[in-house]
Amino acid sequence: MQTTIHWFRNDLRLADNPALKHAAAQGAVVPVFIWHPDEHGTWQPGGASRWWLHESLAGLSTSLEAIGSRLILRQGDPLDVLKNIAKAAKADAVVWNRRYEPDLIESDKRVKRGLAEADIEVKSFNGALLFEPWEAQTKQGNPYQVYSPFRRFVEALPEPDKPMAAPKLLKSPWKWPASDKIDDLPLMPSIKWYNGMTDEWQPGEAGAAKRLKGFTKAPIEAYKDARDYPSVEATSKLSPHLHFGEASPRQAYHAARKKLKGASGSSEKDNITHFINEVLWREFGYHLIYHFPKTPDHPLREKYAGFPWVDPRKNGGRAALAAWKEGQTGYPIIDAGMRQLWHTGWMHNRVRMVVASFLVKHLLISWHEGAKWFWDTLVDADLASNTLGWQWAGGCGADAAPYFRIFNPITQGEKFDADGAYVKKWCPELKEVPTKYIHKPWECPPLELQAAGVTLGEDYPAPIIDHKAARERALAALSEVTGS
Repeated sequence: MQTTIHWFRNDLRLADNPALKHAAAQGAVVPVFIWHPDEHGTWQPGGASRWWLHESLAGLSTSLEAIGSRLILRQGDPLDVLKNIAKAAKADAVVWNRRYEPDLIESDKRVKRGLAEADIEVKSFNGALLFEPWEAQTKQGNPYQVYSPFRRFVEALPEPDKPMAAPKLLKSPWKWPASDKIDDLPLMPSIKWYNGMTDEWQPGEAGAAKRLKGFTKAPIEAYKDARDYPSVEATSKLSPHLHFGEASPRQAYHAARKKLKGASGSSEKDNITHFINEVLWREFGYHLIYHFPKTPDHPLREKYAGFPWVDPRKNGGRAALAAWKEGQTGYPIIDAGMRQLWHTGWMHNRVRMVVASFLVKHLLISWHEGAKWFWDTLVDADLASNTLGWQWAGGCGADAAPYFRIFNPITQGEKFDADGAYVKKWCPELKEVPTKYIHKPWECPPLELQAAGVTLGEDYPAPIIDHKAARERALAALSEVTGS
């Protein structure tokens, strides 16, 4: 009987796991997870991601035990660890689901070569995407850099296979290799700042299934119409589950397609289709990072490499960046979003765009600084999506918003949080400010502001920069790049 090591990475699930299904069909399976952050290069998992990973691994371990198996945990260089486990378990092969981030591709190539030299067979599978990044190309044979034609191309491809069921039983090897304990892995922070995340999320495959089922039961029917309003629970919140592979994109895609087939009206169909398009937007991010591997650190549009950013290491830039991170900018919609991020490890999608625009355009601090902060604080920190989103905001990436498109944080708040419910939740010091002024408390008459218990500069900060002046400064900086 063949013994196969299944190397878990960003596929922490039993259902719709092609590498695991292949391993189970060959004979005995040794499920393995290896903690080796160095293979991620400069983008090692941040604090929020480590917390999620700890919880997800605990759930995966329990799920494996329920089908007669166990999860072997190790730390160290993956090649050395896999060779050691293969020897101990008399394994003939190693399988995994592919990763697409540039540093991880190189790591996997090195591991594959080393295992082959040790006469250990290696097979890899697509368990993270609907379509491989190289499947989509323009008529000229080039990768896409604009989303709409990319979406039309992949929509014309054969429909992705339907999800596979989880194995009901995994055969054990003749001998189980030694394993570390989950708490041995340096994942949980020493300071319990993650309590808000614990209240908000259920990491693991069971939590992912629950989230997908709840979303497709009703919220998806109004997704396009309601997803822009941060006080409304209208988004799927599947992003961390997809990043860690607790849910597969095929599960999300086919759940939405099933809902679409049963939809009755054109509005409902339009809302469901919009969600499917967001799944394809995620695919677009992976298409880009695969074909343009330098983009996590460098703008795709090279002329922006010389943009005159404010230095975040100097006093003015350092203070502005700190105020943005801490939700102390004086602009309520910005501060609410940044506080939601710190408390829950997540931020509403509309607010993400507004806070990103504020950093790179109002404060003239590089998109790369924002990407690093999101990377450390988001539970759904995904290198492809994070890079795509921040380069979009910075006007320097594929299909990016023009740099001269500068979100007004006041009107964005008034339009998408008209009653101030979102701001009042995350900036409770403003909860008594009249709705008319909730997004511009500095314009509130002094007596009304006093009655609301707010003194600007004490209870809540005054704006750290004037919107009009910031807009003019951003456009002047843009002209240095474009020469216009």
